[in-house]
Amino acid sequence: MRKLILSAALVAASVFGMAAVQAAEPVAGKEYIELSNPVQVSVPGKIEVVELFWYGCPHCYHFEPTINPWVDKLPKDVNFKRVPAMFGGPWDAHGQMFLTLEAMGVEHNVHNAVFDAIQNKRMRLTKPEEMAEFLATQGVDKDKFLATFNSFAIKGQVNQAKELAKKYEITGVPSLVVNGKYRFDLGTAGGPEGVLNVADQLIAKERAAK
Repeated sequence: MRKLILSAALVAASVFGMAAVQAAEPVAGKEYIELSNPVQVSVPGKIEVVELFWYGCPHCYHFEPTINPWVDKLPKDVNFKRVPAMFGGPWDAHGQMFLTLEAMGVEHNVHNAVFDAIQNKRMRLTKPEEMAEFLATQGVDKDKFLATFNSFAIKGQVNQAKELAKKYEITGVPSLVVNGKYRFDLGTAGGPEGVLNVADQLIAKERAAK
């Protein structure tokens, strides 16, 4: 009986120790990179969390079930936004589609469906007409989508997104940036849960600095 109690105590201590390690304060240069030139946030007064992603990235797709519940529970002083990474070709096409849907106010309704179509149904969705045909099945007005997609305003947003990616100095996705200062990803942070742990602690750091 004494051995059983001792074993249970050791297991509990081990689990507690693992939790303590996971919750350890992230280190600059290891779990995250501190940008040499901070980027201005989009909503002054709020702590910003940016996720850079691509619809064609399987890692981004598999990160969705982890990050979405976290985003839903963020406090009011935190502003979360997605920014499409655009490195040419299908990256640019998918990024422009995302920005178009966001401008139309329907991105939150079809975001998962677009991911599913590209990742699971092997749809390319790289041509505007092809995008519009698919999105029409999701309740998005085809003509309005095409008009918005080809608008001057969206082209301006595409350029802005590309500039942001350069300023964040990203080399892959998904990547997160907290308050325009700290960049990290699945590799540096140690997986999906590690990314959220780093984000939580950097958010707390920025909140304490206010």
